[in-house]
Amino acid sequence: MKEDVARVRTFAIISHGGAGKTSVAEAMIFGAGATTRLGKVDESSSVLDFEPEEIKRKATISSSVYSFTWKKQPFTLIDTPGDFNFIAETKTSMQGGDSVVVLADAVDGVRVQTEKVWEFANEFKQPKIVFINKMDRERADFAKTVQAVQNVFGNNCVPLQIPLGAAESFKGVVDILAGKAYVYGGDDSGKFEIKDMPEDLSSLADQYKEAIVEHVAETNDELLEKYLETGELSPEEIKAALRDAVMSAKLIPIACGSGMVNRGIQPLLDLIAECMPSPLDRGGVEGRTLKGDSQALREPDPDAPFSSIVIKTVSDPYAGRLSVLRIFSGTLTPDSTVFNANKAVKERFGQLLRIKGKNQEPIESAGPGDIVAVAKLKETVTQDTLCSEKEPIVFPAIEIPPAIYSLAVEPKSKGDEEKIFSSLSRLMEEDLTLKLQRNDETREMILSGMGEIHIEAVVEKLRRKFGVEVNLKLPKVSYKETIKGKARVQGKYKKQSGGRGQYGDCWIEIEALPRGEGFQFYDKIVGGVIPRQYIPAVEKGIVEALNEGPLAGHPVVDFKVDLVDGSFHTVDSSEMAFKIAGSMAFKKGVMEAKPTLLEPVMEMEITVPDDAMGDIIGDLNSRRGRVLGMETKGNKQIVKANTPLSEVLKYAPDLRSMTAGRGMFTMKFSHYEEVPGPLQEKIIELAKKDREKEEK
Repeated sequence: MKEDVARVRTFAIISHGGAGKTSVAEAMIFGAGATTRLGKVDESSSVLDFEPEEIKRKATISSSVYSFTWKKQPFTLIDTPGDFNFIAETKTSMQGGDSVVVLADAVDGVRVQTEKVWEFANEFKQPKIVFINKMDRERADFAKTVQAVQNVFGNNCVPLQIPLGAAESFKGVVDILAGKAYVYGGDDSGKFEIKDMPEDLSSLADQYKEAIVEHVAETNDELLEKYLETGELSPEEIKAALRDAVMSAKLIPIACGSGMVNRGIQPLLDLIAECMPSPLDRGGVEGRTLKGDSQALREPDPDAPFSSIVIKTVSDPYAGRLSVLRIFSGTLTPDSTVFNANKAVKERFGQLLRIKGKNQEPIESAGPGDIVAVAKLKETVTQDTLCSEKEPIVFPAIEIPPAIYSLAVEPKSKGDEEKIFSSLSRLMEEDLTLKLQRNDETREMILSGMGEIHIEAVVEKLRRKFGVEVNLKLPKVSYKETIKGKARVQGKYKKQSGGRGQYGDCWIEIEALPRGEGFQFYDKIVGGVIPRQYIPAVEKGIVEALNEGPLAGHPVVDFKVDLVDGSFHTVDSSEMAFKIAGSMAFKKGVMEAKPTLLEPVMEMEITVPDDAMGDIIGDLNSRRGRVLGMETKGNKQIVKANTPLSEVLKYAPDLRSMTAGRGMFTMKFSHYEEVPGPLQEKIIELAKKDREKEEK
């Protein structure tokens, strides 16, 4: 029934790492009576951070879902990772929510990562509540944090609550509109008494109330007219318009408290119930028809055709694949067949599961706004649309940030390569930012992700789930070789050892081409000095030889070869002889045509706080980076630069330490550039030593 859907609240808790999202989520679940004790991350008793990798790091790596009831309303929260290493997990799981609770740290304020996830919420058009957490911590400063929130996110962020004290003296919160104080006891039970607001807070409350009323009045013309005429609105008018103001983003409420000591959480849950949207409020979800030629809409109606999107995949070697889906329309029941619109295949499942952290419980049906899990779907992965086969729809997949940190992976036990590939492929089903590829030039398996912590967590999971142990090391850089000049050389292969000999003789002219042109071969033989059937063999000899250049063993690129002359022997000449002759001519020609090394250059976009700007520019210069431009965005600077790959193999951890975790960057391949002379010598020398080692 639609009335039931109107009561549903599904929301994600988002912010930077360390702001206390999991502690707030644990306090919500405990406050609602869904758990019997308050789970704590520091004590490894959290019901949301339950993976061994999360317990070890005391941080969320994988988003968790928990469905519970608050004052007879169905609530589902999504606890998301805050670390940039796991940003794709945050973004995909946020799709499951109709709104977000954004945490700001009462001590540290707002960090870059909070801004990033705020952008995601804007992208998904999700209404927001800001919750200033950690009011019980030393140096907690409510007014300063409110100012930081408004500076970064706008003046429409307005407190609806004021804290009673701070740090050790923090004992509760004041509801500004009700004029009441929630005063908590000295424990973390969440029990409170409702009292009158202290007199000393009344002037601050009036100041904030005026800002609330101003923003609320903007929700409709009548209210605005009344407010401009009288300068006030009745409590009933404010309450009635508050929800509209929040859902239209004219007002973003600021609440406060502490998840760790369970204070201010119940008023936050009430605020979510009162102000946050249900699936009905969010309205229909847009997608496209199966052919992709026209738009389609799914209304949040239990009787509409079924539609959903997979927001998360959990891969388990024993239980198989668990798909977590957010239902947008229709009703889902156990033992059903659904249609995967992305793959155009039917999928059948047995049990329908409601998620409660690490546990799941079977349920008989689920409808719009619900986040549920089904097991053992064969083809379905994260971001796939599951829907009714009769009326299919495809919901758009989100843009996943590109991987920025790579390490070479090698098995600890010989012969485990295949096992590594198959196990990592399973993990890639649940982690969209993870990439695995084989670099044919360096003969390495390259595992790419969002940072050092990301790759380490993947390797730990690999060992725990699949029993595969690997070593990690920085990958070799894929240099290339080229020439800067031209040369005319002879390649002559002559061998006589009893019976039939070998004879191939060719003259080539080798010349540099512009960057990116590759290899070009031209047959300029006249007068039959080399018979037609041997000319392809010369080219083949060059093609085989160019994969291992004479300077440092790297592929040779961007040159052309003209085959201009040669000779042959009617008996001893063969394709093999001319292939060898072509290879000899090529190697000799490269060395005479001013050979040089090329290195891959990456295009980087680095976002850092203003105060770190000088350090970042200085560091880029030291890495042979070339700054292309800078722009200001709020109190952040975005630096665009081209930097050689060899200089930024460890940039992810380096940037984190330079900016105390406040910097972010993206990186993609741009082009190849010549390596400076002194560095070339070092690279060539190292390559020579590596070859000598291999030969031994």
